[in-house]
Amino acid sequence: MVLIHKCLLIANSPPIDAQRCYPQGLTKYNTSSTITTALSLTYMFFFLLKQEIMLHPCFRPFSPSSPPLPTKPPITPSAIAFLKPLSPTVSPVSHILLPIPRSRARPPRVALDFAVVQSVAEAASVLAAIILVHESGHFLSASLLGIRVAKFAIGFGPPLARFSSSGVEYSFRAFPLGGFVAFPDAEDPEFADSGISPDDPDLLRNRPLPHRLVVVSAGVAANLLFAYVVLVSQCLYFGAASRQTFPGVLVPEVRPQSPAAAAGILPGDVILDAPSVSSLVELIRASPGKIIPLRISRQTLPDPISINVIPSTSSEGFGRIGVELSPNFRIMRTHPADIFEALHFAAREFVSLTATILDGLKQTFFNFSQTAGKVSGPVAIIATGAEVARTSLDGLFQFAAVINLNLAVINLLPLPALDGGTLALLLVEAARGGRKLPREVEQRIMSSGIFLVLVLGLILIVRDTLNLDFIKEML
Repeated sequence: MVLIHKCLLIANSPPIDAQRCYPQGLTKYNTSSTITTALSLTYMFFFLLKQEIMLHPCFRPFSPSSPPLPTKPPITPSAIAFLKPLSPTVSPVSHILLPIPRSRARPPRVALDFAVVQSVAEAASVLAAIILVHESGHFLSASLLGIRVAKFAIGFGPPLARFSSSGVEYSFRAFPLGGFVAFPDAEDPEFADSGISPDDPDLLRNRPLPHRLVVVSAGVAANLLFAYVVLVSQCLYFGAASRQTFPGVLVPEVRPQSPAAAAGILPGDVILDAPSVSSLVELIRASPGKIIPLRISRQTLPDPISINVIPSTSSEGFGRIGVELSPNFRIMRTHPADIFEALHFAAREFVSLTATILDGLKQTFFNFSQTAGKVSGPVAIIATGAEVARTSLDGLFQFAAVINLNLAVINLLPLPALDGGTLALLLVEAARGGRKLPREVEQRIMSSGIFLVLVLGLILIVRDTLNLDFIKEML
């Protein structure tokens, strides 16, 4: 049986833009991800018990009625997602190996806030809808081409509800953080008694190469189309986004014990000496061990101040001061005059978001040592999505659009267990003159990708859960 499904959301956050966040998805080709999704949902239920969700206000500027920016501005956005894990002051592992004295008094109960439950449900619903869109792309394209489909499922684990129609089993399963479309294979033991001939022309594996290319790529196409529809709806309802640029470069975050922190630079400061982020980055990289005078604008001070920073030397020999930088701008919204203007604005936003995602993806691969620590899994994505839902409906639209775009971009990567990996195998088949790779070779390639993604997912889920505020309080 061939399975095409979404089961794991992974995110990363290299510094790109302080006003936007760009989540991302990742796919696998195996139903063995039930364990991963079960852990995700379990941690999400624990997460509901906490009234204060991890603050991540990066979507607030999209709302016309947004409150003023907080003292500490949002974490810079990213191409593949958007949540930097919190750094615990004491390692949770040390509490297990070297238990610390605990009070015998029972901690006070945390009241379950309906708004928290609602916001988490909204974020989870957005993820489920995006998975439904992706899997529907595979399913509808196969149906239109007359290709046999055995199962269409949203979620993993035991089915909560299911029915059959026209030879297809539709089901909604216990853990709605994934889904799959199953295509029958006459050589699969599950279909041994189905009466399907191995030479049946309606089997996916027996279809011409162009048909298989359409089915595999249809999920990505569905996500791209849905992202554009969401952006058009956002534009019609909230208005078109435009930038209002201010002088200087914004410092959204300062790393503890960094040269910038030692010099007195604070999150929210604006460096006035640099006309752009790239020019300031080049200045810092070219000045290891040298004094750099910077003129700083701070909201709490009436006049700019001067600060001297001495960049440290990185392992590559470049200077660094331990800050994240972004252009200094705010997002403003204006309502379009008609539907055509809305379509134009949405197309422009679509191109802009996609370009930013691709640029961030490039930063992730070429600067992996700096961005690896910011990779986040479904727990962190749900946490951020819930905060977005509580803050702004406008932000929830943006959240849905960028997850779709990230999911599409990541799925096109030519990696095992992704749609792009399957497309790459089909292109290899085309280059071989239509001769298919041996089945055992394909299975080994896909199995290796599934294993790596599963291990990464489990690591991220455990780490993100340990970084939740109320979990850290319990440890």
